[in-house]
Amino acid sequence: MSSLLTNFKIIISDKLYLKDPETSELGKNIIKNGIILIDEIGFEAFTFKKLGAIINSSESSIYRYFESKHKLLIYLSTWYWSWTEYNLVIATTNVVDPLEKLEKAINVITQVIKDDPKTPHIDESILSRIIVSEFNKTLFTKEVDHENQEGYFLVYLRITHRVIAMIEEVNPNYPYAKTLASSIIDGNLHQNFLKDHFKTITNLSAKESITDFYNDIIRKVLQ
Repeated sequence: MSSLLTNFKIIISDKLYLKDPETSELGKNIIKNGIILIDEIGFEAFTFKKLGAIINSSESSIYRYFESKHKLLIYLSTWYWSWTEYNLVIATTNVVDPLEKLEKAINVITQVIKDDPKTPHIDESILSRIIVSEFNKTLFTKEVDHENQEGYFLVYLRITHRVIAMIEEVNPNYPYAKTLASSIIDGNLHQNFLKDHFKTITNLSAKESITDFYNDIIRKVLQ
């Protein structure tokens, strides 16, 4: 298992970039510092010009990798969901009991994210904050249907379908498996956003994950 983790590499659709940022130090620097800057100032204020000033590179050099900051955000979200999916598969492989498998999947999806040392140019703890705050900006656009057809959200959909299949395995007769699965994945982001900004309308506190809440729901709803 440790060997498998060491050799882990995320593959992202080439439709999301002009040049693969993983193939050069500049590309990795764009990703690393792009994550830090978006977290610091927010996606609306983020520009390639500001990023270029931080990494001592021209704005035009960043455009050689990504045609827009929107594409960069989708790239980062795809990276996050791919990393999450990988950890979900590792956690649930060889788990026979359907309910236990689903609970382990929920644990992965809802855990408090820490930086993964296997990915030195990406701090997953910072990236997870971006996903909580900014992921909806990749979906709530006029171009979403076209981008979905182009496969931009393939990993996000795939991880949701994995959870749907696990719910159906626990209870094949439950009629709302799709809604429950998407509610777990998107609800986790929403509750973490509330935790940071609207504390009076969530039970989630600063150091807790929402894992227990969703595991409690699935036990009551599916059994």
